[in-house]
Amino acid sequence: MSLELEELTGVTGDVFEDFLVVFRRCLAKYLDIGEDMNVPDDFTQNELQTGKWWRHLLAGGIAGAVSRTSTAPLDRLKVFLQVNPTRENMSKCLLRMLSEGGFTGMWRGNGINVIKIAPESAIKFAAYEQVKRLIKGEQRNQPLEIHERFVAGASAGAISQTVIYPLEVLKTRLALRKTGQYQGIVDAAKKIYAREGLRCFYKGYIPNILGIVPYAGIDLAVYETLKKKYINTMQGGQPGILLLLACGSVSCTLGQMCSYPLALVRTRLQAQEQAAKGREGTMRGMFREIVQREGLCGLYRGITPNFIKVIPAVSISYVVYEYASRSLGVNMT
Repeated sequence: MSLELEELTGVTGDVFEDFLVVFRRCLAKYLDIGEDMNVPDDFTQNELQTGKWWRHLLAGGIAGAVSRTSTAPLDRLKVFLQVNPTRENMSKCLLRMLSEGGFTGMWRGNGINVIKIAPESAIKFAAYEQVKRLIKGEQRNQPLEIHERFVAGASAGAISQTVIYPLEVLKTRLALRKTGQYQGIVDAAKKIYAREGLRCFYKGYIPNILGIVPYAGIDLAVYETLKKKYINTMQGGQPGILLLLACGSVSCTLGQMCSYPLALVRTRLQAQEQAAKGREGTMRGMFREIVQREGLCGLYRGITPNFIKVIPAVSISYVVYEYASRSLGVNMT
């Protein structure tokens, strides 16, 4: 933390560190491939013993619900662009969505998107803690190395995604549904199951799981590399808050750019009700079809609204997290 920045703002380094933790959590959650694919935060031993960890998770869940609801139209627009094989631009796609479902239709699929926040966060946190214990073994007080954090985070992400993945498929189907097609979440689940069977709820599972590896790995590696390079260049000097925020933004963005094609393939497989000639679509086949029909740029369809929603999503999430954590007795400041 630079003294100049502290003198300029009148805020201490501890507060900036807390801000950085929350900012990176928000950034990683919303500058992503659609879901919470980032490596979970490490809670201190004191937070684990006093029970403050669940308050942080609850505050994060509340912030996520408000933020996702606020930016749901952009998320639905992204899904529409991802599954649309024609090269329709954002404005035309948005007008078509409004004409078919009206203004309130822009929030289709948001209900289940909010519902899945709590179980996903809880399962990921529990799995992350268990995997960390296995990796540490007898050395419980030793911090994890970057590659160990990656293994623990990727494993926790894979476990949580495996459990809640049917909700992801439902979210995509509800976001793409036509007016009157389903009466709600339960009705959609029943009709999809009756028409396509249980296997349908894991369409796109493989590219989804594979997406965790480049996203979490690149996010962690780039962030730590940039930070350490600065420290080495400055001969031990600690980077300021602005530089840390820049490192976090770059690492999350690169992670998304590398994993986004897998997210697009996943979404198209989720939306696929019946493949051509009665055969199920495959990840390899979908990649080949997209590249042949739309070129390499087709692998990044829908990424623009995803980038557009980052600033409002992170801002709303940060503010709500701040107030929610205060109310729960875990003041950030």
